[in-house]
Amino acid sequence: MAAVGPVAAQSDVALPYWASISVDEARMRKGPSPDVPVIWEYRRKDLPVKVIARFETWRKIEDPDGTQGWMAARLLSRTRTAIVTGQVRAMRKEPSASAAVAFRAEPGVVGKITECADGWCLFDVKGRKGWSQTDHIWGD
Repeated sequence: MAAVGPVAAQSDVALPYWASISVDEARMRKGPSPDVPVIWEYRRKDLPVKVIARFETWRKIEDPDGTQGWMAARLLSRTRTAIVTGQVRAMRKEPSASAAVAFRAEPGVVGKITECADGWCLFDVKGRKGWSQTDHIWGD
C-alpha cells in the first residue's frame, strides 16, 4: 500500500517537474514496462531527474546528461535535489555573486535545494549550505 501514496501524489503535478531517485539502485527502461530492455542502471540515490511524461505507474524521465527513458514511479521522490555542473563552483553565504564563499563544490556533487529565487538556489550538501547560481547546477 505504501507505494500507492507517492504515485497518486505525483500524478497530480503538472509536467514537467523535478524529482530525484529515491533508492540506491534504479533502472531506466526503453518503455513503461518491466518487460522492455534496461537502458541504464543508476546507483546514485538523490540524483535529480526531470519527469517529462507519465503512463500509469511509470514516469518518463530525463537525467542530468540528457538521457531519456522510463522509470517506475515508486523509485522517485519529490525531494528537490540538484547536481553541480561545469567546474568547481562557489556556494555563497547569501544569494549574491559578491557574497562571501561558504564552500566550494566540485562538478557532480549532489545536494538538496530548498528555496530558489532570482537565479539563485539554497544548496545543502549533508548540512553544509550555500547559495548557488541556477546556471551552475542542474535540477532547479
